[in-house]
Amino acid sequence: METTGKHRTHLVWDWNGTLLDDIDAVLGATNAAFAEVDLAPLTLEQYRETYCVPIPRFYERLMGRLPTPAEWERMDDLFHRHYTEQRVACGLTAGVEELLARWSLGGRSQSLLSMYGHEHLVPVVRGYGIERHFVRVDGRRGPSGGSKAQHMERHFEVLGDVSPGSAVVIGDALDDAVAAAHVGARAVLYTGGSHSRGSLEAAGVPVVDTLAEAVALAELMTD
Repeated sequence: METTGKHRTHLVWDWNGTLLDDIDAVLGATNAAFAEVDLAPLTLEQYRETYCVPIPRFYERLMGRLPTPAEWERMDDLFHRHYTEQRVACGLTAGVEELLARWSLGGRSQSLLSMYGHEHLVPVVRGYGIERHFVRVDGRRGPSGGSKAQHMERHFEVLGDVSPGSAVVIGDALDDAVAAAHVGARAVLYTGGSHSRGSLEAAGVPVVDTLAEAVALAELMTD
């Protein structure tokens, strides 16, 4: 039986809000940054209903206009400074270690693609002790704030023998579904991160409340 490559389901995992349970840190960093630029704080519900990418559009929804390039740069810097401080208290989403290990033991491949900066992502993933489960770990290279679609395209280019048609992207954001569709992969969206269930359902792909459900669905989607 084929166990790798184009004939078995490959998982592409998102990091923030998916494998890493960091929504409290994201919200805390967002509100800390907002306090420094005189924007009102958000509740978790408000954040999930408002958040979108490109991220400047998220700020536009709150400010009533797009931020200027200088404003965007400052807000992005503030967010990342506060997030770096708060992330250290975050753990992996419940059951992640077991899900990753079971998938690997089943002879299937998985990788990680995040919009977290690559130079920060790799040591962070390594620090959580799960790097060995991935054939590749890719973070964002280049400026922040954009879409994942082009990064997903490059991710599959370097994966080599993995066909997007045999892959399922598991993430917490509408942009994960957009990026999956961009390369011809499937997607399952998880409600534990940046969007409300209602927002995620607009993507027209399966929406689940646990990562175990996401993996179970992925097994049925391409095999």
